[in-house]
Amino acid sequence: MAAEDSACAVAHGAEGSPVETPTLVAVFASPVAEFLLRYGADLGYRTVLYDPDSSRAAPGATAVLPDLDADTDVVVTDHHRPELGAALRDVLARPVRWAGVMGNPRHEGPHVEALRSLGVPEAEIARVHRPIGLDIGSRRPAEIAIATLAGLIADRNGRPGGFFTR
Repeated sequence: MAAEDSACAVAHGAEGSPVETPTLVAVFASPVAEFLLRYGADLGYRTVLYDPDSSRAAPGATAVLPDLDADTDVVVTDHHRPELGAALRDVLARPVRWAGVMGNPRHEGPHVEALRSLGVPEAEIARVHRPIGLDIGSRRPAEIAIATLAGLIADRNGRPGGFFTR
């Protein structure tokens, strides 16, 4: 009988290999952010909701960007907020592993001009991913969160995402 691979063993209840606890930061309170943080916690992320506008923030949100390190993934969940540029500039000033902005991939993201207007160098702007997540036709906040988290997992594991091919 062939030896069981590690992914199969984990699926059957064996302990997975120990890993560091990554951090997931959702920027701006939104329905998608709620699902990102809920599902992200289930996936082993330390989750943080950052919303610089305390009048719009949800309970438990922080109006001060926490310490972020090279094991932090940041997802901006609302590209219409006036604080987009400043919030993203502050994120990019930290050594985060990954930063992305949700939005329609057919249009240049408003974060580009917002960051340029704040004097953020092009090399830093280029660190921002857009579009984000796997293309699964997401329409609802929970689906968007799942697609985004699946994309982050694939990226962390050096995989392109998507279905296996035969």
